[in-house]
Amino acid sequence: MKPWLQLVFFTCIFSIRHTGAEFFTSIGQMTDLIYAEKDLVRSLKEYIRAEENKLSQIKSWAEKMDVLTSKSTSDPEGYLAHPVNAYKLVKRLNTDWLELENLVLQDTTNGFIANLTIQRQFFPTEEDETGAAKALMRLQDTYKLDPETLSRGNLPGTKYRSTLTVGDCFGMGKTAYNDGDYYHTVLWMEQALKQHDEGEDTTVSKVEILDYLSYAVFQFGDLHRAMELTRRLISLDSTHERAGSNLRYFEKLLEKEREEEEKDKSTNKTTTTTEPVVQSGAYERPLDYLPERDIYEALCRGEGVKMTPRRQKRLFCRYHDGNRNPHLLIAPFKEEDEWDSPHIVRYYDVMSDEEIEKIKQLAKPRLARATVRDPKTGVLTVASYRVSKSSWLEEDDDPVVAKVNHRMQQITGLTVKTAELLQVANYGMGGQYEPHFDFSRKDEPDAFKRLGTGNRVATFLNYMSDVEAGGATVFPDFGAAIWPKKGTAVFWYNLFRSGEGDYRTRHAACPVLVGCKWVSNKWFHERGNEFLRPCGRTEVD
Repeated sequence: MKPWLQLVFFTCIFSIRHTGAEFFTSIGQMTDLIYAEKDLVRSLKEYIRAEENKLSQIKSWAEKMDVLTSKSTSDPEGYLAHPVNAYKLVKRLNTDWLELENLVLQDTTNGFIANLTIQRQFFPTEEDETGAAKALMRLQDTYKLDPETLSRGNLPGTKYRSTLTVGDCFGMGKTAYNDGDYYHTVLWMEQALKQHDEGEDTTVSKVEILDYLSYAVFQFGDLHRAMELTRRLISLDSTHERAGSNLRYFEKLLEKEREEEEKDKSTNKTTTTTEPVVQSGAYERPLDYLPERDIYEALCRGEGVKMTPRRQKRLFCRYHDGNRNPHLLIAPFKEEDEWDSPHIVRYYDVMSDEEIEKIKQLAKPRLARATVRDPKTGVLTVASYRVSKSSWLEEDDDPVVAKVNHRMQQITGLTVKTAELLQVANYGMGGQYEPHFDFSRKDEPDAFKRLGTGNRVATFLNYMSDVEAGGATVFPDFGAAIWPKKGTAVFWYNLFRSGEGDYRTRHAACPVLVGCKWVSNKWFHERGNEFLRPCGRTEVD
């Protein structure tokens, strides 16, 4: 490998070594893969140039020998009558052809293969590919995008448009199938079949697509369509054993249904047949574990926001000096009401672009898959409903961290001495954090026991990037949606003055549809704030 190539290669390896797996959970860290792939392309071009040079030499030799042998074979004895020709023939066959053999056998792949082999250990894993596919499906569901829209890359705010091939759609369907998700299996196998029928060039056969699609349709109880798709499969491959077996099984089930119908008719019984639930030409999306799923996703789309004219009149903008904090008297912050009850405010120009870049620079090498606390065990663990990577920054890491912390203290009037470290998060593909509480509830009293600072009294959330589409912070309980604006921050109290949790503050970070979302947050705790935010007269003050 050439010295400059080795330098680029090892620089790239160094930059991605820390990330480990789960690239899909952080767009910020996925950028390292862009440079890794660029390095591989550079290495591949080096290999191609070496191969072309080698072939050029072989071609030149072949052309020269073609001319020579044409002359020698036309009059062998006359050609060899010249002693120099005789000598050169012997030399060519003893030496020159051996050198050509060595040239042909010369392996120019070593540099490229070595580069590829070493870098492969830092590549995304099967888990990443599955996570990325599920992220697309999550975006599809949340923002009500049909497979055609995603496949054609017709997304808002996109600078670099990209499309999905038949093979890509087939891969999406297989991921869903392997996860027992027949709803998305049907959607993506249908899209793969549609693009295949339109004549798109692909190595995936219609037989493979129909095999998955017919079984997924059968899982929805749509027996007639399953039979129709299976018959189409058999018409393309009459030797397909599983399809033939499935068709016979489907026919038996259909015959059994007919017999039961006839039996019910003869006894005057009302027949209740289970029909697959279809909405807008597709099977109904199954219910899941999240009770407010529909409300949450509607808010993410900007639908169902309960901002009435009456409420709007109660929201104001003002200059905020932190209750006449000396540091803010000369340069108060612009404060805007986002919601009246519970009171949520947004502050403008909280962090400069330079501070944001420095915070991101500090956080990026430390990013790790964001975790949630198991309410039963209290142990931190990863969860599918939180897709992002985060890191924690201390004031000793850099003066900018102390500066940002101090600024949040001045704005809120709460002490950072008992607050948690500054958490920085970067959201990955379809990055989200489904509805959750920041404070600990009565059924998890030991959540913050090891901190010894009580419950999380308030949340201060800094938006460190704009997001082209998606990525809102939503509150399903009262129908609010707050959109990211770089350099701004939102603040709300999680607890009433009595210390009781305000259950209305259950909130979520919507999936990022287009863009790269960076946030940082500070959780203020009860201890040390007893006199800064004293108790109220009632439980809900």
